[in-house]
Amino acid sequence: MQLSDSFSLSFDALVDRKVRTLLTVLMVVLGSSLVVVLNGLSAGQATFLEAQFNTLAANLIFVSSGQHSYHSSSTPSSASLIINDVIVNRIKSLPFVIDVIPKYQGSVTLDTEGNTQNVQVIGIDVTKLQVKVPNLQYVDGSTINPSDRASVIAGDTIANPPGDTTPFVTLGQTVKLTYTYATPAGKQMQNVKNFIVRGIIKPTGDTVTDNSIFINQDAANQLLQKSNKYDSLYVMATSPDYVDTVQQEITTLYGTTLGLNTPKAVMAIREQASSGNNAFILMVGIIALVVGAVGIVTTLYNSVSERIREIGTMKAIGAQNKDILSLFLIEAVLIGIIGASLGLAIGIGAGYLLSMIMPVPNPTGGPPTYIPPIFLPEDLIKVWVLSLTLSIMAGVYPAWKASQLSPMLALRRD
Repeated sequence: MQLSDSFSLSFDALVDRKVRTLLTVLMVVLGSSLVVVLNGLSAGQATFLEAQFNTLAANLIFVSSGQHSYHSSSTPSSASLIINDVIVNRIKSLPFVIDVIPKYQGSVTLDTEGNTQNVQVIGIDVTKLQVKVPNLQYVDGSTINPSDRASVIAGDTIANPPGDTTPFVTLGQTVKLTYTYATPAGKQMQNVKNFIVRGIIKPTGDTVTDNSIFINQDAANQLLQKSNKYDSLYVMATSPDYVDTVQQEITTLYGTTLGLNTPKAVMAIREQASSGNNAFILMVGIIALVVGAVGIVTTLYNSVSERIREIGTMKAIGAQNKDILSLFLIEAVLIGIIGASLGLAIGIGAGYLLSMIMPVPNPTGGPPTYIPPIFLPEDLIKVWVLSLTLSIMAGVYPAWKASQLSPMLALRRD
C-alpha cells in the first residue's frame, strides 16, 4: 500500500467519525495551547521584572549589621558588628568605592492634626536618595535641605494613602513624630519632636521609599536614640563591574559580621524562583497533554473495535500487518499535527488576549502597564514536537492491536 493511499484512508476515517475526532483534537489543542500560554506569559513576566530591576542602582551594595539570608531567619548573626563612623570611613577608603551613605531607621507615630499612623522613618542625607532610586522626583514646591533638622520629606503613600480622598500630609504642614522605646530598666519612654513637611516624593514604585518619611541624620540619631550607631549603609561602587570586587573586600574585612546584599543577588534569587515556577508550569502543561493522549488512545481503540470487519476485509484482499499498523498510526499523526498546530495558534492568541485584559497597576500613578507575552521559536517548536510525540505514542497500542487481528475472526464478527 502506497503511503499516499494510507494518508487518504486515514484522513477519510477521521472525517467519518468527525465528532469523536473533533473532541480528540480538542484535547490536544487544550494541552498544547495551555503550555504555550503559560510559557509565553512566564517569559514576558520574567523580562518585565528584569527591566524593573535594571532601573535600580546596579552599582549599590546594601550593608547591614549582621549576616542576613533569604533562606533563613532574618535575625542577625550573634556576632554582628555595630556600624559607626569608623566602619563608614574604612569602607569609604576601599578601592572602587566612591561613596558610603549611612542611614538610621525606626518606627514612629506620625501625628497630623490629631490623625495618626505608624510609619517608618529614615535618617539619611536626602540629597542622596536618588542613588538608591534613580527615578526619584518631588512634587512642585518641595525644598530639599539636608542640614535642616526640622524638615521631613514624605513618601507618596504616606502623603496620599490609597483609598483616601484627602492627603494625610501637605507641604508646609507641621507634624509630630513620636518614638517609643524602653530603657535598660524596662521603663517605657517617648521622644517627641515637631517637624515641618518640606518635601513630598512623587510615586517611585519602590515600596520602601513610597512608604517612608525621611529626616536629617542628626535629627534621626537624636529622635531614635541611636547613639551614632547606623542601621545600614549604601555603598556605591564606581561601576556595576566592581560590585563583586567591593563586596569581596568588605567580606574580607568583616566576614559575616556585616550583611551584604546587591540588586544582582536579588536578581539571582528571583531567577531561581522563576526557574522553579517555570518547571511547575511545564509539569501542568505536560499533564494536560497526557490527558489529550489518553483521549487519542480511547478514540483509536474504539475505532479499532468498530472497524474490525473493515480490517478483516483489508487483510483478506492482501493488506499486511504493517499496512494496518500504518493506517492507525497515521490517524494519530494527523490528530497530533492538527491539534498541535491549532494549539500553538490559539495559545499565542490567548496569551496576547490575557495580557491585554490583565494589566499591571502602575505604581507611579500613570496608566496601567501591559506585560506582553514572549513566545520564543524554540519553545514553540518544543511544544509542537512534544504534542505530536505524545499523540503518536498514544496511537501505538491501538495501531498494534488492529494490525494483529486475524482476518478470519474479523470477518466472522457480526
